[in-house]
Amino acid sequence: MGSEAPPMWRRWVQGARLRTLPLALSPVFLGSSSAVQSGTFSVVLALLATTVALALQVGVNYANDYSDGIRGTDDDRVGPARLVGSGLVKPGKVLRAALFSFGVAAIAGIVLLIVARVDVLATEGLLGWLAHVWPVLALGALAVLAAWYYTGGSRPYGYSGAGEIVVFLFFGPVATIGTAWAMAGIVPFDAVFSGVGAGAFAAAVLLVNNLRDRDKDALAGKNTVSVRVGYRASLWLLVVLVAVPYVMVGVLSLFFIWAPVAYVTALLTLWVLIQVFLAKSPTQLIGALGALSLNAVAYGLVLGIALAW
Repeated sequence: MGSEAPPMWRRWVQGARLRTLPLALSPVFLGSSSAVQSGTFSVVLALLATTVALALQVGVNYANDYSDGIRGTDDDRVGPARLVGSGLVKPGKVLRAALFSFGVAAIAGIVLLIVARVDVLATEGLLGWLAHVWPVLALGALAVLAAWYYTGGSRPYGYSGAGEIVVFLFFGPVATIGTAWAMAGIVPFDAVFSGVGAGAFAAAVLLVNNLRDRDKDALAGKNTVSVRVGYRASLWLLVVLVAVPYVMVGVLSLFFIWAPVAYVTALLTLWVLIQVFLAKSPTQLIGALGALSLNAVAYGLVLGIALAW
């Protein structure tokens, strides 16, 4: 007797890939820790930044599901089934879910900038406010475009090996610096270094994901970094990526007495590396992928608390 199909709401929850959401929160937490240091932390702004990060991540996940699904990339995959690729949901509905998520992120981002710079809006008007916040507005627009064109459009950059670079930027320095700037009105130097660490971890998570899907991606014409450089080189690139966050901790330790506490998360990092290097099949990388995501979140939480202490 076959098992019953999951209810529709559970399919959408699975499609949102909730396990990836904490990864989007790490740079927001680190940026908020910079604001705590300067005495400018705002719960309202932190919640709005969190909404932006989560909505963008969900939008990315649905957009990737849609684009990979209609291309046939997800027809035979190692990880969890996707909405479009498995035929569970019609492509148009997944596309609308992605666009709705991006819309939520855009609205929350605009509200964030209005609340953060309401004094400028009140004294200098709309044009003065735009002159003040346009760099962040531009970065927000680029974030949405980057989310869509990762696997969307006629020439998705995720299919040419640039995914890790873009993920590093937008899940690292851009998110961390943007959060800190919204609250403090400046770019704290620690937000730059902690952002680099968060971005390196995010890129490492994507690299392991692509390493798991390397054979299937190659057959589907998705030329990720792992497909381009090969399995062994990808492993050593992973070592470099997960080492970068701890180099950043070393730099921050020169200025923040509690920053070295973040080195405790290196134990989990080492365990993940051992699991990846010992894996004999793609399915054995699934557990390591989840552990690395947890590792990235733990790094952001511990380092953020240490910097704000």
